[in-house]
Amino acid sequence: MCGIVGLHLRNPELYPRLGELLTSMLCEMEERGADSAGVAVYGDPTWSPPGTVTVSVLEADQTAEDLISAVSEHLGTRVSVKQAGATQLVSAPIDVELLKQAILDVAPGCLIAGFGQDLAVLKGVGHPRDLAAEFGLRGAQGWQGVGHTRMATESAVTPGGCHPYAVGDGQCLVHNGSFSNHATLRRELQRKGVQFDSQNDTEVGARFIAEQMRQGSTVEAAVHSLSEEFDGFYTLLVSNRDSFAVVRDAIACKPAVIAETDGWVAMASEYRALTDLPGIDSARLYEPEPNKIYAWSRKEVSPA
Repeated sequence: MCGIVGLHLRNPELYPRLGELLTSMLCEMEERGADSAGVAVYGDPTWSPPGTVTVSVLEADQTAEDLISAVSEHLGTRVSVKQAGATQLVSAPIDVELLKQAILDVAPGCLIAGFGQDLAVLKGVGHPRDLAAEFGLRGAQGWQGVGHTRMATESAVTPGGCHPYAVGDGQCLVHNGSFSNHATLRRELQRKGVQFDSQNDTEVGARFIAEQMRQGSTVEAAVHSLSEEFDGFYTLLVSNRDSFAVVRDAIACKPAVIAETDGWVAMASEYRALTDLPGIDSARLYEPEPNKIYAWSRKEVSPA
């Protein structure tokens, strides 16, 4: 059992409140998973400065200042590092693959937890409420956020086992449930040269989505492909910089609820995670249908 939350803001006037709203949603899901938690935040100008790409780093075993010095010297250009809990957010106005490789070169034992433009991924082991405070999540801004509270069942409780899994450029995935054929699909992806950071079945889904999108699929199309290839019981939320998609398996035994207003779209494993959202009393509420993909894009955003 895990908890999923997601918030896609249509009204730019709400962007300064993203962290406040996402914190409330995440903490309401703490009883669905209290061993670890994580969030992906799109658009916070401190964590992912405009005009740069940002790489989220865990287990680098270096202070922020040491990492700045080492990566800047390696690249020959200055980088910035923000500390958010255990996550170090490394930003620079260069190609994201160059920045990732430089970090891996100077901190070869680290874990890349996410990367892309306007994206910060923060993960950690511990109680979700404590982690949200350590991240400073309440003060975050942006247009979209995704969160997950984990109750581990099939892999270790480590930073590498936490969600979101953000293994493609600007992409992330959170998951409640289990994939029954993940071992077979892992081997198929490995034969294509895909490398893995954990034994978590969710990572197989995330790597599959990333591979589909690398080949040109939209988020919605990639999620559709996953629903055809993966067996099991699951609710998934997949996002990138501009899109937000939800799908449940054909039996739909894992809980989920969606709420929509003119100002936002939100999804959570339980309704109680939505109760602090502005205008929830007049929101359109519904349970996602089995095996149906629900997707939203920033193209729908209302003018400021």
